[in-house]
Amino acid sequence: MWPDVQAGYAWVHRAAHILTNANHLSSTQVRQQYEELLETMRSSGALSISLQQMDETFLKVTASYWPGLFHCYEVADLPRTNNDLEHVFGSTRYHERRATGRKQASPGLVVRGSVRLVAAIATQNSHFRGSDLALRDLEQWRTLRKQIEHRHEARREQYRFRKDPDGYLRALEEQLSQRTMRS
Repeated sequence: MWPDVQAGYAWVHRAAHILTNANHLSSTQVRQQYEELLETMRSSGALSISLQQMDETFLKVTASYWPGLFHCYEVADLPRTNNDLEHVFGSTRYHERRATGRKQASPGLVVRGSVRLVAAIATQNSHFRGSDLALRDLEQWRTLRKQIEHRHEARREQYRFRKDPDGYLRALEEQLSQRTMRS
């Protein structure tokens, strides 16, 4: 294998090793090590054209992910990759399908998904007492209820249309004509 290709593989493996953070370094330390690696890649001398292209792509992709690349080292139990998050979502979908017997997501998960997903994730890691569930921010709760009610209404409208498209459209036309008469 060519020496510069070996260097390319070494850089990728080094990047993976740094981001794995087996030594449990702080976010600042991980960032510093990663910046040193990127600087080494930038300053490397005579490379083949294909390795230069690989370096450019690697640096470009790293730059696009940079703003959120090190959050997982600052927040305890924050998944390091999207794969970890996808596992959580997939597990929730699996249990929802198993509980309901449906092949697709249930309408309840679609309408109340933001609430159910948060509840499912939170209850995987801890048990809650009644006092933990007490209402703390009434305005936030009202906003959430309004969003959920809006989703419910959208689902009801879809059902009404599927059940009787002609009647549904006639009712909309009548509402529209009443509004134009008032104006």
